[in-house]
Amino acid sequence: MDMGFRVFWWNMLRPDIFKLLLLFSLVCCAAASVTYDHRAIVINGQRKILISGSIHYPRSTPEMWPDLIQKAKAGGLDVIQTYVFWNGHEPSPGNYYFEDRYDLVKFIKVVQQAGLYVHLRIGPYVCAEWNFGGFPVWLKFVPGIAFRTDNGPFKAAMQKFTEKIVSMMKAEKLFETQGGPIILSQIENEFGPVEWEIGAPGKAYTKWAAQMALGLDTGVPWVMCKQEDAPDPVIDTCNGFYCENFKPNNNNKPKMWTENWTGWYTEFGGPVPHRPAEDLAFSVVRFIQNGGSFVNYYMYHGGTNFGRTAGGPFIATSYDYDAPIDEFGLPRDPKWGHLRDLHKAIKLCESALVSGDPTVNSLGDNQEAHVFKSKSGACAAFLANYDTKSSTKVSFGNAQYDLPPWSISILPDCKTVVFNTARLGAQSSQMKMTPVNSAFSWESYNEETASADDDDSTARNGLWEQVYVTRDSTDYLWYMTDVQIDPNEGFLKNGQSPLLTIFSAGHALHVFINGHLSGTVYGGLDNPKLTFSDVVKLTAGINKISLLSIAVGLPNVGLHFETWNAGVLGPVTLKGLNEGTRDLSKQKWSYKIGLKGEALSLHTVSGSTSVDWVEGSLLTTKQPLTWYKTTFRAPEGNDPLALDMNSMGKGQIWINGQSIGRHWPGYKAHGGCGDCSYAGTYSDKKCRTNCGEASQRWYHVPRSWLNPSGNLLVVFEEWGGDPTGISLVKRTAASVCADIFEGQPTLKNWGMLTTGKINRPKAHLWCPPGQKISQIKFASYGLPQGTCGSFREGSCHAHKSYDAPQRNCIGKQSCSVTVAPEVFGGDPCPGNMKKLSVEAICS
Repeated sequence: MDMGFRVFWWNMLRPDIFKLLLLFSLVCCAAASVTYDHRAIVINGQRKILISGSIHYPRSTPEMWPDLIQKAKAGGLDVIQTYVFWNGHEPSPGNYYFEDRYDLVKFIKVVQQAGLYVHLRIGPYVCAEWNFGGFPVWLKFVPGIAFRTDNGPFKAAMQKFTEKIVSMMKAEKLFETQGGPIILSQIENEFGPVEWEIGAPGKAYTKWAAQMALGLDTGVPWVMCKQEDAPDPVIDTCNGFYCENFKPNNNNKPKMWTENWTGWYTEFGGPVPHRPAEDLAFSVVRFIQNGGSFVNYYMYHGGTNFGRTAGGPFIATSYDYDAPIDEFGLPRDPKWGHLRDLHKAIKLCESALVSGDPTVNSLGDNQEAHVFKSKSGACAAFLANYDTKSSTKVSFGNAQYDLPPWSISILPDCKTVVFNTARLGAQSSQMKMTPVNSAFSWESYNEETASADDDDSTARNGLWEQVYVTRDSTDYLWYMTDVQIDPNEGFLKNGQSPLLTIFSAGHALHVFINGHLSGTVYGGLDNPKLTFSDVVKLTAGINKISLLSIAVGLPNVGLHFETWNAGVLGPVTLKGLNEGTRDLSKQKWSYKIGLKGEALSLHTVSGSTSVDWVEGSLLTTKQPLTWYKTTFRAPEGNDPLALDMNSMGKGQIWINGQSIGRHWPGYKAHGGCGDCSYAGTYSDKKCRTNCGEASQRWYHVPRSWLNPSGNLLVVFEEWGGDPTGISLVKRTAASVCADIFEGQPTLKNWGMLTTGKINRPKAHLWCPPGQKISQIKFASYGLPQGTCGSFREGSCHAHKSYDAPQRNCIGKQSCSVTVAPEVFGGDPCPGNMKKLSVEAICS
């Protein structure tokens, strides 16, 4: 093509090309925006009803992240919320770590690849039942520091870390205004109650934190949760089990719920809390019908407190939180599925919800309707029954609607119910832990009891606080001293041993006299302090007292928790001597940080070869301070794995040098457990299990930490357990259930409902991949009672209840059964609202 011809065609095409280039520049170069108004967060000019879920990147492995995020997306989430964990990222001043489970950028990019938004809660205080509330322990020793107040050293350190995180996000172009997924940031965390206690310095700190954050120019809104005086334009938000009555401090701000607690954390020594799916859904819809536009589930996947990351103290290694995705990464049904259906129903209402405030009408003593209408004609209604005991029938529009107790129905067109919070249309699952290896060949090594004569001990007068000495490099600190007993002491002759009394700030304590264990005491979440008081056997001459003080996580919440103490602070007294009572507190004590096994790195492959282990008939069992090791092959398949530690007492676990966390099955759950009704206000004292049993029995083993063979498992046992009872188990579905009312609205039938066709709901069942339905364990169409795993026939039962489920489901991975009288041989009790309950075995 000659030059003249090229110029001719360029002149012919130039106007269109110019238009295309102009359009391209407008589309690609116009800055994305995230703003807000009274009704919602506004992303690129569009108001959004946003459903969010908390997934904390260090509480799972990078290999788990994509699957977790995809399950969250399939569950109807728009946003993933996470804290930023300062102590994981800056273990020592100026030395940063952003690798492996702490690869924050990688985590956010995984979320971005899934097409979801991110709410980044920088804090950097997180609480989160995380060790020291997320603060690095070195921060405690900065001269002149006081946490979370108008304090120069603290503000300087906090600002430096916050700027570090924001600059990283900007460099990776991760804010929405740069084309990234981050639409919201958070500064501080639940500071309002602390501010109220400390007064003016707290208020000054709040104002400073907000101004500091705004000055970082992220381009997205900042929030402060539980902060009623959050300075404009920072959005104040709500945390709690319920937030329907919350109102932001400025009518121009949207109504946001940053933590809807899906359950509660597990503490060693406490029962395991569960929050019914019906109540959780009820709380969400009640918030939305009252004008809420952003709901975050805390947690959506709780995960695991690997290593020594659990705070509290006494927070368990499991951070399952009864979340929609369980600790092992599996959907918790029916909670996951019920919320998925809820989110679909809410999205059907979105155009009406973001248009304005609702009209509220009473439908009875404990019933009301919230109606949203848009100028374009969209209409959505929420019909609520707040009665905790009785169902009711209400009139709305030109129809009547049945409302179960403590429930809300969603009508996306103001006519048709597609979802009721108390009607579980989603499948339920009963999970089981199946042993895959319970024949480990164990070897043991006895940890030495430290004494004041050890070369690596340090002597000082008086008792020192534990964290001051250890800098939290280990759970363990030895306190050692000598006690001189005169041969003329009366107790040596009359046989009445002296009384040793030790007061400790916690958290657990082993007392050794002349190398022999004399007793063990420990505190609890409500009171970590402890007292040892018992008679001890002393002999004439020098007696060696060795106290092993054990921390179980540093505090994560409370006013100036940086000043809280741990360890043996005394007094330590010996009563029953000729002189009366001797105070040992101020005499010379020696200190040894950690255990010999820790110093030798016995939990690693290389370190474990540094000592001689015993095995076979010489294996030490049920003895305190004992190390155990074994090797094993990784089981086939992809099922999540865990260690059953029920035969052990207390200690720590490692796989191939990676710390699984603290185990403490010997601490049995005390408190009240009983029947659980979804109806009525929920609290963490309601719907609890495991009373009289281990608070945590199973300990998650990430698949990615395993090799095909030669995996090293090391257990340090403080109390004296039996390792031969440990087994490796896999987590799978034992059975799946459906519990569907006839005439129950389902989103699958929304198209038919809007065209006026009959609503015939179906019970859907499916087994995990690789499994099929092998048996129908229970089926009843009528008025069955109970829940999945404990169904029973009621006063009304169709005798052909089993026929359709067996015909449709046996041998299949998934199936469905229509819930209608003719499917089961006729109506067993006319005039009653019936349902179908089915339990199927997967194998």
